[in-house]
Amino acid sequence: MASKNLADWIAARKRHGLSHAQVQMARELGMNPSSLGKLDNHRQEPWKAPLPQFIERLYVERFGRERPEVVLSIEERMRATDTKKAEKRARRLALRKRTG
Repeated sequence: MASKNLADWIAARKRHGLSHAQVQMARELGMNPSSLGKLDNHRQEPWKAPLPQFIERLYVERFGRERPEVVLSIEERMRATDTKKAEKRARRLALRKRTG
């Protein structure tokens, strides 16, 4: 489930031309990657801010800082999650062997 969600964010990053920091900001704001197109400006909507600027403005309003303290790309975050899961599985397996 998590890898599919992260894959959706990778596709949204490419589709909308977002940086890693902007994707992380959008995730922290609770945005949905499939509905970013509704928030993005189009030729017929000149009053809307471009999506990257919109995300950055909302982030400053909500968190009071320009960007996240630690910026991880989606790929780095996925690798860290996979490593953590593998370590947890190994610990659980070792515990079962000791007690069982």
